[in-house]
Amino acid sequence: MIPIYSQKNRIKLVVVIIALIIGAATITYTNILVSKLSEREQELVQLYAKGLRYMINAPSDDNIVFIEEEILSSNTTVPVILTDENENILDSKNISIPENISDKPEKINDYLQGEIGKMKEQHAPIVVPWAEGSVNYVFYKDSELLSQLRFYPYVQLIVISCFALVAYFAFSYSRRAEQNRVWVGLAKETAHQLGTPLSSLMAWYEYIKGNPKFENEPILEELGKDVRRLEIITERFSNIGSVPTLRDENILQVTQNAINYLQNRISRKVTFTVESAFSPDITAKVNVSLYDWVIENICKNAVDAMEGRGSITIQMVLLGKSSIAVDITDTGKGIPKSKVDSVFLPGFTTKKRGWGLGLALAKRIIDNYHDGRLYVKWSEVGKGTTFRIVLNR
Repeated sequence: MIPIYSQKNRIKLVVVIIALIIGAATITYTNILVSKLSEREQELVQLYAKGLRYMINAPSDDNIVFIEEEILSSNTTVPVILTDENENILDSKNISIPENISDKPEKINDYLQGEIGKMKEQHAPIVVPWAEGSVNYVFYKDSELLSQLRFYPYVQLIVISCFALVAYFAFSYSRRAEQNRVWVGLAKETAHQLGTPLSSLMAWYEYIKGNPKFENEPILEELGKDVRRLEIITERFSNIGSVPTLRDENILQVTQNAINYLQNRISRKVTFTVESAFSPDITAKVNVSLYDWVIENICKNAVDAMEGRGSITIQMVLLGKSSIAVDITDTGKGIPKSKVDSVFLPGFTTKKRGWGLGLALAKRIIDNYHDGRLYVKWSEVGKGTTFRIVLNR
């Protein structure tokens, strides 16, 4: 069964691809505009240099006035610096001088020399020859508008990315809230539906228990265990959506009790081993009925993975002073690496029958209700899987 969430992940992937295409198109188009504007500014500076060359070498006439007013003065955006052949500054245009040095000629000269260094990094200077054989240089750099335009698409992408992240987290929060309502509603309704037949079963059990005809019948004891188990299951469903009470419990004993009950109700070809690396009196903060449910779900999945034949080993170790790890290892088919991240998704299952809710519910119980962690510690196809439960002490 393919979970609905994988379909949503495909939709997210499509959205991301579309966003990347839009971003790439934006950058490409902006770069085209930048290239055209850069060419225009270079032509403007070339025209400025030609006008300057004409003024230097031509005799005085009315054309010089026209060139000065209409060509040289028309450049109001591109920063330029005019120097002699030794790069001594003769003039500058469209360069903002900091106010703190505006009345200090030496510092202004140093500042403009620094600007010449920046201009050399962007463009080669334009040579303006003199009639006597000497030359002047026109240094220039991109205008402020062109510089801003170069970075505009990246700023735009950052803004779009921030908006997308906000939208994504809002969507995720909304989806989780919807999932929570579905979980709680389903659990409460299940507990309600179990209540009536359970009350009837308890009454019949007490009636049969009091009948001398069934005295010392082994089946009566097993029936009592199953009735009590149904009570626990009903309590579990009732706890979903509520804040469960966590108590300091002997984690080794609680785990062993859960295994003892489960072992009598599965294939006899499956062996269980419970091992502890700490003293038997170590406690952890758990809700027993919910914790039993987690152990049951993980072990039942392990039995299915082993096809009713193999071994399950439960090892408990201390993780520092504040937490305990419960490792559940089976000898089943293992989980492919590509599916490890999906095993806890509701609806994910490799069985022909089943809702794929067991591990999802187990993770929810540990992560949300016990403030712990449940994850796949190790898995290898053909060898088995280890699930780790981390609990607080």
